Amino acid sequence: MADEGARAGIVRLPARDVDPPAGISDHAREALTQGRPESGPFPTDGDKDAWRAAIAATEAARAGLTGDLGQRLKADVMAHPLGGVPAYVATPRAERLVDSHFVLLDIHGGALIFGGGEAAVSLNAQIMALRAGRVAYSVDYRMPPDHPYPAALDDCLAAYRALLEIRPASEIILSGVSAGGNLAAALLLRARDEGLPTPAGALLMTPEVDLTESGDSFQTLVGLDFLKPLIEINRLYADGHDLAHPYLSPLFGEVSAFPPTFLQAGTRDIFLSNTVRLHRKLRTAGVRAELHVWEGMPHGGFGGFTPEDREMNVEMRAFIASL
Repeated sequence: MADEGARAGIVRLPARDVDPPAGISDHAREALTQGRPESGPFPTDGDKDAWRAAIAATEAARAGLTGDLGQRLKADVMAHPLGGVPAYVATPRAERLVDSHFVLLDIHGGALIFGGGEAAVSLNAQIMALRAGRVAYSVDYRMPPDHPYPAALDDCLAAYRALLEIRPASEIILSGVSAGGNLAAALLLRARDEGLPTPAGALLMTPEVDLTESGDSFQTLVGLDFLKPLIEINRLYADGHDLAHPYLSPLFGEVSAFPPTFLQAGTRDIFLSNTVRLHRKLRTAGVRAELHVWEGMPHGGFGGFTPEDREMNVEMRAFIASL
């Protein structure tokens, strides 16, 4: 008689070593061996002081990774508030500006609690402007523990409303990596519900679109990706609201009004299921959606400077040019 676990479909895997994939570049293989700074540990309750300390410690560990990167990037950046929300606009220099027809409204990543402030958000604007070859606005939205949901989404909506006064929706592309992908997708749902026009396209890179973390890769890739499950952070952000609500987990929303959407993930990305499931849902709803999955790539890519990262940017630009 089969045991209870087998009948339930549970698979027990033995401990094993996992080698870097053979088909990735040397630079990507090096990135996999270097790892990333550890986040947390995070509080398991709503102690705001404890959360502030944990967030500050993680931000400090990450700050040294960027160094003088902003000074070396070929993009000019300046403060440009949108709808009363702090924001920064970056313009690629010279030939790095592919065209001026489209602009990005980019929402930074960081697990919904990291990556804010002038230094980080202005740098994010520069990076996204250069990746896309277009002018990019990046929003410095409010975050927990002091400003839980819906503060971040409210800020993104206010910024989008303001940008619509500068550029028509047909010239705006929403973009976001990770938590930024969550907010970009949620913004599409919220903007539709409030009668705002749909932007020309969306770039959702390894998007955090399921805060319930119900996808298969949240089990199969734990320990293989650098990123760990974030359920404690998700609950902090939700502030008692249902994690499955579409404004919190856009994967569970009605997506037929989405614009053409570019989706990216990697085979070692713990958010792979998020990306794959959203791609299938968009396709089923009749939305044009491109899914790009890179071999061996963890959450967030290989660091931005590998052949795989450059290939991702080429695909992103080709998608924008096709709109």
